[in-house]
Amino acid sequence: FPEVLSNPRLIPVQGTLNVVMNQNVTLSCHSDSGSPPVRYTLFKRNQKVSILNRPDLTPSLFNLTINSANDVGEYKCKAQNNISSHGKYSNSLNFTLIVPISKPVLSSPTSQAKKGQNVTLSCLSENGSLPITYVFFKGRKSISPPLKMLKREAAVVFLFINSSSDFGTYKCRAENSFCNNTKYSDSFNFTLAEERSHSQLLIISLGLTLLLFVIGIALAIPFFIIPSYKASK
Repeated sequence: FPEVLSNPRLIPVQGTLNVVMNQNVTLSCHSDSGSPPVRYTLFKRNQKVSILNRPDLTPSLFNLTINSANDVGEYKCKAQNNISSHGKYSNSLNFTLIVPISKPVLSSPTSQAKKGQNVTLSCLSENGSLPITYVFFKGRKSISPPLKMLKREAAVVFLFINSSSDFGTYKCRAENSFCNNTKYSDSFNFTLAEERSHSQLLIISLGLTLLLFVIGIALAIPFFIIPSYKASK
């Protein structure tokens, strides 16, 4: 006897709803039971995209190309046979457009440091789909756990400059869910801030004292020394 179609299932053949710009994707629409032939209609935001007719209950495959952000809207499909003119609708699917990350920038409020000082490093990718995961390195050794940032803000690590080896080369790495898209920052190096010795500070102090004395003499000449000289004559 003729049988009404079951609700169709709409699934991505590639197995994921994460897509990138200009990617080709395939959606499968399939009713498990019902009397063929079956007409499948694919909708995007309630607008017809394509119609396929099947003589049996094998899936219909709709091929799409993600050309813009508008192509990641809601998709549904409808299955119809000769029993019901209204048809049955599938679940809805929404693609997520994944944008590759840009090269991260590694920075610090200061480029000079001295032993015993606390410093910070910040790493930020200006572009790319969130979340973005950052890892900091000194040389080839990681110095932080993976830091997953859910907002467009920099990941930050706090460092303590304890020895001369802490003035080495630092980098950071950024990655998101875009496949095979890992970017490294340029290297960053702290330089040793010059520490003035006690003798240097003493020389500077004596120099300032002498300078003030000379300025005092120069100011006193027109007001005291010259009038006193003229009065004595």
